[in-house]
Amino acid sequence: MANYVKHFAGLVTPQRQKARADQVKNSAGGFAFALDEWARLDRWLILGAEGGTYYATERKLTVENARAVEACLAADGPRAVQRIVDISGSGRAPKNAPAIFALAMAAANEKLETRQAALAALPEVCRTGTDLFHFARDVQGFRKWGRGLRSAVAAWYNGKPVDRVAYQAMKYQQRDGFSHRDLLRLSHPVAPTPQHDALYRWIVGGIEALGKESTRGKALPLTELPGAVRAFESLRAATNRKQVTALIRQHRFTHEMLLTEWKNDPAVWEALLEHMPQTALLRNLGKMTAIGLLSPMSEASRRVAQQLTDAGRLSAARVHPIAVLSALKVYEQGHGERARRRANALSWTPVREVVDALNEAFYLAFRAVEPTRKKHLLALDISGSMTSGSIAGVPGLTPRVASAAMAMATARIEREYGVVGFSAASGGYGGKWGGGVSGLTPLSISPEQRLDDVLRSVNGLPFGGTDCALPMIWAKRNRVEVDSFVIYTDNETWAGGVHPFQALSEYRQAMGRQARLIVVGLTSTGFSIADPADPGMLDVVGFDGAAPQVMADFTRGVS
Repeated sequence: MANYVKHFAGLVTPQRQKARADQVKNSAGGFAFALDEWARLDRWLILGAEGGTYYATERKLTVENARAVEACLAADGPRAVQRIVDISGSGRAPKNAPAIFALAMAAANEKLETRQAALAALPEVCRTGTDLFHFARDVQGFRKWGRGLRSAVAAWYNGKPVDRVAYQAMKYQQRDGFSHRDLLRLSHPVAPTPQHDALYRWIVGGIEALGKESTRGKALPLTELPGAVRAFESLRAATNRKQVTALIRQHRFTHEMLLTEWKNDPAVWEALLEHMPQTALLRNLGKMTAIGLLSPMSEASRRVAQQLTDAGRLSAARVHPIAVLSALKVYEQGHGERARRRANALSWTPVREVVDALNEAFYLAFRAVEPTRKKHLLALDISGSMTSGSIAGVPGLTPRVASAAMAMATARIEREYGVVGFSAASGGYGGKWGGGVSGLTPLSISPEQRLDDVLRSVNGLPFGGTDCALPMIWAKRNRVEVDSFVIYTDNETWAGGVHPFQALSEYRQAMGRQARLIVVGLTSTGFSIADPADPGMLDVVGFDGAAPQVMADFTRGVS
């Protein structure tokens, strides 16, 4: 007798077919639920599109997300701008570039109310000189330099105390084809104080400009310049190590303010280390090791390890877990990601104390979360598509590697959990061309393991096609009690015989448990396997700094 149910049934539907009218085809050819524009805006602001995915190029992904930003701006421009401000300012995103790009789009919106909101938010989103240069580059792609834009840039300078503007001018001198001199000439700010006037003249014309009359006023004495700028001039003119290190210690100068000739001197870096900001510390570990300042059992290594694991410093600097993970991956390999392509590139031998501190700092970078005392099944999508692209543009940080890091963060919090890796093949070519038998592999991941060891073990697992229903099917078959399924995936599911939301429904009925499903999206695609109509399913953005707390609250049933 013919089995017509296999071709059309409401309870079980192959993932390459629609299970419901509100599903859409994902990039892999399977069907999933479309994110609404506001959820996609959040994914874009946190993950960006740098590096693309297995199925979509960086350009295609950027265009798709830009359309989502446009839709949000059209629906409610001020709300979209506030969302950009909130995510940028909260430290939830690994990089600020997506927020700056979205703000530039808003600043060119056809609605005056939206443009005004975007330009008023410029200081909140573009907090550093580099951010401002990024914005100037991006906004030129959407509009001309009209009065409103010039006034907003002028207000960025005039709205800060003169010492803060001076710091920005000394540290972030130029980027993306713009310098502070360029932006001051474009925006023509009317200096609010004589000190601002002196600083603006110095930025545009150097020390000599202070002694000349200008269209804005008479010549100004050198004493109107902030003391830090006068000391900066002395730093640039210094001819010996003693002068340089003394000025660094006295004025807390950063390595960006130094002439190149001093950047290979261990004594200079030792002076810089005393007041080095946390993000700068993460970025310069390789350099300090290469020049010999950081060595096994040295005082400098002890100090660096202490600073890296200082929860207060991490929180105050709003260091994102991705920044720590990126620093760990680069530092432990002993060279930068592009080092092999250049002759005489920087290389070093990693120091154990520093590697250990980076492992610990990764967990500290997540906000403190109370354990839920619920049973979690942490399911890592190890399919072929998860090995392509990069998280936040960090070379080598694929969605697969990132999923293991996120799972470790949860495993450090919760007592009852299991970790599995799933793929629609036990081997093969992966992705769209994966074959073989669907499989799920229990992973012996323990919070007692070092993060770098776990990342290496997960990265070496075989891969195949994507079937995000496997964790629920496995748990049902093996009668595993689960309160919360946490699936780390790119949502490009296509290979299974049943949709993930259907598999969860079957698990609930078979086990008599109202298990919840949390989908941790690791790429900024517009899809999710989470059913938007089911209050027991949640879609969160992978590597959102607030994700562990949101996931814990959802598991407890706290909205």
